Amino acid sequence: MAWITAAAAVLTMLGGAPAGADGEWQKVGGDVRSGVSGLAYEGRTADGEGVHVLAVHDNKQSGQRRLSRITHWEGSDGISPITWDGPEPVDLEAIEAIPGMPGEYLALTGRGIVYRLKVTGSTAAVVDYSPLPGIGEGDDFESFALVARDGKLAALWADRGAGADRPATLYAAALSFAPWGQPQFGAVTRRAYLAAYPTGEGTRHISDISVTGSGRIIVSSAADAGDDGPFDSAVSDAGRVAVSAAGRVRVTLAAHPTVLGTFPRYKVEAVECLPGSADALLGTDDENLGGYVRTMPFCGA
Repeated sequence: MAWITAAAAVLTMLGGAPAGADGEWQKVGGDVRSGVSGLAYEGRTADGEGVHVLAVHDNKQSGQRRLSRITHWEGSDGISPITWDGPEPVDLEAIEAIPGMPGEYLALTGRGIVYRLKVTGSTAAVVDYSPLPGIGEGDDFESFALVARDGKLAALWADRGAGADRPATLYAAALSFAPWGQPQFGAVTRRAYLAAYPTGEGTRHISDISVTGSGRIIVSSAADAGDDGPFDSAVSDAGRVAVSAAGRVRVTLAAHPTVLGTFPRYKVEAVECLPGSADALLGTDDENLGGYVRTMPFCGA
């Protein structure tokens, strides 16, 4: 009961942010190999009522699925495998579409290797890969987001942190690509971040990042007590990011992050703001319990 009481206290303090309703989650995976560790928007369905997204899975053994396509409508989901063509990553945790480059994505592993992908139909071909810059001792990454402003690109990613003694470290840098396709990062800035909820010993302060069109930084945070749970998570408004005409990246984190929603019994590891909408698509990696998705209106101006 302690975590229920804590959740109520946080929501009261922050103005009654809505809690997630269990009935609105839609199951997309039934075991530890099919949870959703990250999501990237592909496009709308032909009828405009649903979305196609790519989902990464944190599998580690050769031959296990790394990537799937989810077609999400309220009340129904379709899932199909994507063939990985190239060096196999270990522990994919995030994926993001590259602005202005249709069909191209960056996917990130927990240890900080970035894979540039070209997705055609049901195949994802590895274009190139490289490590993140400035990796700190003990860093464990679960999040990645891209921001495009005036022809300039910037990347945000975070060490997830661990409990009260290790805040998340949010990194930001300008991003460009070498002529042969390799991601290249500019000077790196760092900011410490502590989740407002959850706050227990197993808290991962940042389990994913998305950025709205106006520059709001939306993050998920999650608590994991083991492969069978219990889990707990929240989505919060963490601050803002801006990219200048010269390509300089400025991150301002909120002194007191606003909790937008809490999700007891689920481990949210994916947040994707959907273009042209106030909705975020959330995905969970609930280990032995599989994975779920749902939308919530967290990405408005």
